[in-house]
Amino acid sequence: MASLAPPLPAVPATTPGARPAASPARSVRHLGPNWYASVMGTAIVANAGAGLPLGLPGLRPACAAVWTLSLAMLLVLLAARTAHWIHHRDQARAHLLDPAMAPFYGCLSMALLAVGGGAMIVGRDWIGLPAAAALDAVLFTVGTVVGLAAAVGVPYLMIVHHKIENASPVWLLPVVAPMVSAALGPLLVPHLPAGQAQETLLLACWAMFGVSLLATLVMLPLVFGRLVTGGPLPLALTPTLFLVLGPLGQSTTAANKFADVAPGVLPAPYADGFASFAVLYGVPVMGFALLWLVLAGAMVLRARRQGMGFAMTFWAFTFPVGTCVTGAEGLAQHTGLAAFRWLAIGLYAVLVAAWLVAGSHTVRGLFSGALLAGPAPAPAAPRRETARTR
Repeated sequence: MASLAPPLPAVPATTPGARPAASPARSVRHLGPNWYASVMGTAIVANAGAGLPLGLPGLRPACAAVWTLSLAMLLVLLAARTAHWIHHRDQARAHLLDPAMAPFYGCLSMALLAVGGGAMIVGRDWIGLPAAAALDAVLFTVGTVVGLAAAVGVPYLMIVHHKIENASPVWLLPVVAPMVSAALGPLLVPHLPAGQAQETLLLACWAMFGVSLLATLVMLPLVFGRLVTGGPLPLALTPTLFLVLGPLGQSTTAANKFADVAPGVLPAPYADGFASFAVLYGVPVMGFALLWLVLAGAMVLRARRQGMGFAMTFWAFTFPVGTCVTGAEGLAQHTGLAAFRWLAIGLYAVLVAAWLVAGSHTVRGLFSGALLAGPAPAPAAPRRETARTR
């Protein structure tokens, strides 16, 4: 897990105060897969904002602009991570064998999926529907394959190679990735040939819903048990408590998306079943998500009072909250209740505020170099001195 921004590494003794310029390849040595969380957090601002039950002028163009930013961030980060694997394979392998960092490989999948889904939701306003569908098809396919590989590969590493002391909310990251595929896959269903192709994709998304949900039900008790028996998380890791909202909000979103596309794709009894399931499942799960949101928020306020500063873990405040926004939007559509519309609006305000805070601190840390600096060297042992006696 990314910790607080480390101090800058020691500068070799050359010109006093001078800092040697790092090569582009060297500057990405400590760029981990956790950075994909910034892409996810940016894309969800666009995706969730486009579905708000508001008629604000300029809202949709603003969301399209944010989606464009997320696409640019994804391309830059993919290039940087490619350079990382080419030039720093030892560090890349170390990330895979690090139980705190390996789960973040699920973020690669979710970043691809969020940007691809955003192309269909709002990016099509700028690039056109054919280009948006083509882009989403590519990103959805690659993101789903990566997500399923992470959902199997990371738990395998946890069992076989990792030395784990305590459960962590980041364990949810690889297993929630298939749920993101389940929630965004239905956007492509209407663009496939009617019949077998549409039904296959929809039921594949339904299967990934089950994969992620059951894995979450295995992981979540471990996380809560860790909190009850082990006490609060370290200050820098406290924001990761918000990651629990991800599978809750995303599964509610997925259930509502199934209900949207099932008519005409599945026989009537099953299509009607999805419509009922969207409400019967989504309402209680959203209720638990709100309970966890209050609990996690209280823990964050406690950590802030104790001196919690900015860390890359602040991006945990964005995507998981965004999934609750989209879940509330779906429930507002299928129930017609104003309460869910206001819930979506209120949560979106929280999402935007969190995105602005995390984004501004991240930009500042990039320009200062602190976020890409390596760990500080261990302090040298103090020199022993002989006291003079009389």
